Amino acid sequence: MRSGGALAALALLVAAGAGAQSFDLSGDLSLQGRWYPRSPAFPGQRSSTAGVVVEPTLYADLAANASFTFTPLYRYDSADSRRTHADLREAYFLMYGGWGDNAWELRLGLDRVFWGVAELHNLVDIVNQLDLVEHPRNRPKLGQPMAHLTVSGDWGMAEAFVLPYHRKRTFPGRGGRLRSGRPIDRSAAYESGAEERHVDFAARYSNAIGILDLGLSAFRGTSREPAFLIGEPSGPSSATEPSLTPYYEQIRQFGVDAQITTGPWLIKTEAIHRAGASNLLGQEEDYQAYIFGLERSLHGLFGSSADLTVLAEWLYDDRGRRAPSIWANDLFIAAFLALNDVRTTEAAVGILGDLRHNARSLNLELKRHLSQNWTMRLEAIIPLQSDPRDLTYAGRRDGFVGVDFTYSF
Repeated sequence: MRSGGALAALALLVAAGAGAQSFDLSGDLSLQGRWYPRSPAFPGQRSSTAGVVVEPTLYADLAANASFTFTPLYRYDSADSRRTHADLREAYFLMYGGWGDNAWELRLGLDRVFWGVAELHNLVDIVNQLDLVEHPRNRPKLGQPMAHLTVSGDWGMAEAFVLPYHRKRTFPGRGGRLRSGRPIDRSAAYESGAEERHVDFAARYSNAIGILDLGLSAFRGTSREPAFLIGEPSGPSSATEPSLTPYYEQIRQFGVDAQITTGPWLIKTEAIHRAGASNLLGQEEDYQAYIFGLERSLHGLFGSSADLTVLAEWLYDDRGRRAPSIWANDLFIAAFLALNDVRTTEAAVGILGDLRHNARSLNLELKRHLSQNWTMRLEAIIPLQSDPRDLTYAGRRDGFVGVDFTYSF
């Protein structure tokens, strides 16, 4: 965030502290490391990296129907200067009350919002910008300035958003692993003359009707997914490595997400229609994209206390080879095992396959509490096959093994 945003957040924190009736401080401190078995593809890249992440949350009760939440994040990374960064994930006032038979909430400030039902990727989730330097798959989000009004009742829940400022997506630097084939500029170009200050609008209606959980959403404003313009070469490798400039277009998106629960089975779908975005040829093209998923839970596996969940998801973009998205035609199959033991041991394994390109990757994860406050997490993303014709080849060829030790307070 710019210095003006940081000063505004500091003013909010001071104002909240002046009127607070009680405080609660919690959060995480993580020590992290990664090892990349494959040799670097670009100069300046390292085979290992280490870092520290601090993410505290301060919650303050201001009155009987008002509170303030403040969640900053700071990461230090030993290898990539762009991955060393700070962000305000949350800094918002919450006010709530009743309105006849309905309840209402109003959030003002920076917040994170999640929409969708799929596991791997969420097409409908468009309010926040992704923080890609944090993790390539876990979809961490930058804090989004917003006014968020929610009204709920027996008829369901309606939400309206006013989004006055656009956050640029973060990308690894020249020396970072999991980067694109060409370096990506920090700066950005916008279709709107207001640039990042264009005011965006979003709305969502959701309800649970028997076995069906349904969400309908709409968005109008600056896309969170950039197209890219080829810029002038810069830096030490300028003779052979022109950079890419993110270009954020004005789009309109309508989405639906639904989940049907029938006993141990979950049937999931997400679908969007988007207008105003460019395809891979640089031409504006309206398109539809879909996710279909099937999930099954097995409780008390083999008479034990363990639970096993298996799922399959198919992601499809009807632009076909003109789609710039990495989720144009992909299949994800995964299994999640929860031992339900004292240490809350959880393990996951998944295979992601690109059905259009000859690309496959294996995803492994193990998470376990070491004590009341300490948690260990091991993960690995292992490329099994990579296709040089894939536009994301440079990033997908880079697998890694990572370990996190997190202290929660």
